[in-house]
Amino acid sequence: MQYLSIKGKQKLSGSVSISGAKNAALPLLAATLLSKNKITIKNLPQVADVATLLKLLENLGATYERGESSVVVDATTVNSACANYDIVRKMRASILSLGPLLARFGHCEVSLPGGCAIGQRPIDLHLRALEMMGAVIDIQEGYVIAKAPNGLKGATIIFDKVTVTGSENIIMAAALAHGVTELLNVAKEPEVVQLCEILKEAGVKIDGIGTANLTIVGSYGKLIDIQDMSVIPDRIEAGTYLCAGAITNSQITITDVIPKHLEALTLKLQQMGFGIDITEKSITILPATTIKSCDIETSEYPGFPTDMQAQMMALCTQAVGTSIIDERLFENRFMHVSELLRMGAQIKLKGHSATVYGGVALKAADVMATDLRASSALILAALVADGTTRIHRIYHLDRGYENLEGKFSALGAKIERLEE
Repeated sequence: MQYLSIKGKQKLSGSVSISGAKNAALPLLAATLLSKNKITIKNLPQVADVATLLKLLENLGATYERGESSVVVDATTVNSACANYDIVRKMRASILSLGPLLARFGHCEVSLPGGCAIGQRPIDLHLRALEMMGAVIDIQEGYVIAKAPNGLKGATIIFDKVTVTGSENIIMAAALAHGVTELLNVAKEPEVVQLCEILKEAGVKIDGIGTANLTIVGSYGKLIDIQDMSVIPDRIEAGTYLCAGAITNSQITITDVIPKHLEALTLKLQQMGFGIDITEKSITILPATTIKSCDIETSEYPGFPTDMQAQMMALCTQAVGTSIIDERLFENRFMHVSELLRMGAQIKLKGHSATVYGGVALKAADVMATDLRASSALILAALVADGTTRIHRIYHLDRGYENLEGKFSALGAKIERLEE
């Protein structure tokens, strides 16, 4: 098993190019199931989750040709509507095949999903919405068995809570449904917006893109002509590198980004005392005279992203004063706290809140990654720790960060991937 060895107390400098967004690439790959033609997807990140979804498409009968940062997918040859456990257990986002498969074939079997153990993320909102569109749903031996022999029907659906994958699943299902679907309380994340824009370019009439309410006119079961596309930049990868610059109090530049997608983070970094220079496609973080504490409450986009909470917690350990972090979206997303404590951090948990007492000198330790974003928080802590930190179970990192060691090394970090 592999681990990362990181020598602390290194200043960073230079620039890093941000890869395509994993969380945008996955629904776009699932959307190829709706297409009547081959599709080229550019700016595709080389991460494990993308490889898993491509394997799922292949198991369903699709073919693909993978390039260095692109893929050509032909899903016209799909001849199975069963997404099996061996694939779906590895990644929760595999559930994104449910809506497209059901809309296309009128039936499907999709294993209940796996993924990061950051708390309960039930798919009941997905299933309830599909039932409102006329599907008959049954759970048998760990599989969702869904049937809609006469096709899915347009309906008015209100999501009880904001759900990103739920929104994406039902948007794709509605694209092939019979009639008009109204979706209320839809997620507004950039990844959801890109999916809608791609479907609109394919001829699906969608009103309200970028808002919480969408109106979608389905194709009455006909496959659509999805155009070639390029995945938007990964705002979470971008945020992670900005936090790397912040925690080491270094000047670094991230390129190939959409700064608007990072406003919640850059505003918080400015509040903490860092300078932020923004161009059309780049962000530079400038050192702070004093790193100030801050309070954070995670929420849906455009609020502060839960996927950046762990990284910000690592940063807050180096701030002067006390920071309060409220995690409002996932109940188990503080699992990195115990590992930060091993490095000397002073953090107290109470319910969904963490109190971080800053200004503490961190020390190297052997730590264990518990989920994808917790892994990156441990890397940030290791960058400023005294000594060499070893981070184990880094397969979590490979799910969402492309060429992580290469990019950090280019910035001046002393980081190696080694075998246990």
